[in-house]
Amino acid sequence: MIRDATLADLPAITALYGREVRDGTATFELEAPSLEEMTARFEAVQAHRLPWLVAELDTTFAGYAYASPFRPRPAYRYGVEGSIYVEEAARGRGVGRALLAELIDRVRARGLRHVIAAISASATSAASIALHERQGFRHAGRYEKVGWKHGRWIDVHLLQLDLQPGDTPPTSPGLDLG
Repeated sequence: MIRDATLADLPAITALYGREVRDGTATFELEAPSLEEMTARFEAVQAHRLPWLVAELDTTFAGYAYASPFRPRPAYRYGVEGSIYVEEAARGRGVGRALLAELIDRVRARGLRHVIAAISASATSAASIALHERQGFRHAGRYEKVGWKHGRWIDVHLLQLDLQPGDTPPTSPGLDLG
């Protein structure tokens, strides 16, 4: 089940993200943020009227996804970056696919133009890239050796989904980045 995240979900979200900060490479943060910091991030996403979603399997928290402004400059107001985190026990069960599909639908409904994915090179990056490709993302580039974590340099793969392909003008005012 995919639903909107609530403040009550933030302890589980904070715990999952903290494990990824400490043990993984999906994020380049080096210190796990507190519940207060994650609450502030959640509220910032909410202030932009962007989706923050939670997945449940058998009523158990299985992961989350959210969209955030791609960049802070006003000309970028039509694009978002999507982020997805799935509990290890829930991986391979369609949770990431369901979260990404719903995230795309919500961003499209806002009249935005692009969803960007930045996927760090790791043991699970091939699965994440394949997941995004199945949803229509295309490769947009790669940053080489831009992150230093766990004693090694890490590349970041960039993928982009065009929600409104072509050169047509925007159909919405975009995000308020002012």
